[in-house]
Amino acid sequence: MAEDQKFVEDISDKDDDFSKWYNDVVLKAELADHAAQQLGGFMIIRPYGYAIWENIQAALDRRFKETGVVNAYFPLLIPESFFAKEAEHIEGFAPEVAWVTEGGGEILKERLAIRPTSETIIGHSYARWVQSYRDLPLLINQWCNVLRWEKRTRLFLRTSEFLWQEGHTAHATLAEAEERTRMMLDIYQQTVEEDLAMPVLPGQKTENEKFAGALRTYSIEAMMGNGMALQVATSHNLGQNFARSFDIQFLDTDGQRKLCSTTSWGASTRLIGGVIMVHGDNAGLILPPKIAPWQVVIVPIWRKDAEKSLVFEAIGRAEKLLKAAGVRVKTDLSENNSPGWKYNEYEMRGVPLRLEMGPRDLQNNAAMLVRRDNRAKESVSLDGLAGRVQEILADLQHSLYARALKFRQENTHEISDYAQFKEFFLSGNQRGFVVAPWAEDRAAEKRIKEETKATIRNYPFNLGDNINSDMSGRKAIFTDKPAERLAVFARAY
Repeated sequence: MAEDQKFVEDISDKDDDFSKWYNDVVLKAELADHAAQQLGGFMIIRPYGYAIWENIQAALDRRFKETGVVNAYFPLLIPESFFAKEAEHIEGFAPEVAWVTEGGGEILKERLAIRPTSETIIGHSYARWVQSYRDLPLLINQWCNVLRWEKRTRLFLRTSEFLWQEGHTAHATLAEAEERTRMMLDIYQQTVEEDLAMPVLPGQKTENEKFAGALRTYSIEAMMGNGMALQVATSHNLGQNFARSFDIQFLDTDGQRKLCSTTSWGASTRLIGGVIMVHGDNAGLILPPKIAPWQVVIVPIWRKDAEKSLVFEAIGRAEKLLKAAGVRVKTDLSENNSPGWKYNEYEMRGVPLRLEMGPRDLQNNAAMLVRRDNRAKESVSLDGLAGRVQEILADLQHSLYARALKFRQENTHEISDYAQFKEFFLSGNQRGFVVAPWAEDRAAEKRIKEETKATIRNYPFNLGDNINSDMSGRKAIFTDKPAERLAVFARAY
């Protein structure tokens, strides 16, 4: 149905049913849709949702390239024998892998996995490309789709097929690989906080939660509007595990052949789900200006035909001024729907700023600007329109981040007693993150997950001055072992 004919429907209350609210927003704002019934767990990303992804993609891609990373593309299909070379890796992904067994009407001699991730196929390639220290570092990223046969799916957050980027690098030393691993995590944090306005906690994953086959895994974790956690991006130091499996060697300056150290790192379209759940309200989306497909929507107001032509002419000038200033603008001149309908429609779509213009505004050589985040209204002279719009968009971007950070701080709790910990996660009366003293214990970590459904999101690098980071004399929650560090627990998507 054409956009100018689509009826604006109510969205479920966010506080009453967060899950239904989320699904309503995704579908009614036309971000994505479910695929055919025969393709349960697959999604269609609609043009508006894809435009958001393109803006996120551009922000990440620019930062990657600034560090020397280049883009390439690797095959969708991976021979089963490649997976078998890295036992821990295949064990970790086996339940999610889809296999191709027939092609061109013939049974294949070897099963081919539809890419769940590309460490193996890329490792095979790097073994042929890397011969000397002069070939290092090798810094490659690919933008692609992956397939993981998920049993429980939710649009954007967990679907059988999704879009992402996966970076893969090879280095002469483990220290260089570690530096690159942390560098890419920093880039994810910068992009998510500066462009998506989502505060995140960077840190190291536990042994239970690290990537299959990795030496160390790092993540950034964000708190959603219902207090649950979302793993936003990950960066893995693979050590020499994959280099050993695929014989990625190089001739070093000392004349000795040595194994490379490799990394991989990725972020996906689940970032869009994070933006929805962090910033949205009962009216729908609230998009940070930096990733919004339309940063400003212009809505004309008129009653008489004589007013219409004057308003349209002024709107045309305003649109040209804003576009010349680099602002992404949508002008809705449709006559099928009232201005009030359009207000609701573009609020639901999360457009950061609305520009209203009618005969009264023209008399004052002005336009009315309405913010999406707090609905504040401001009359602005057309002479200074572009500059003021840019100022408001910058302030709105900052305000969304500040509001999300305040929410996370208010819903982060320090708990050292396991009885209180269980009460927190099982009572249903509280939400958010729990910071607790911890000592690495894989069995205890699994027990806690079984009893509370809470997992360790990561060992955070920095929780801020409000959290007691002194480990002296502290006991780990659940085990009472001497605490080694703080861990962030939460229920997660």
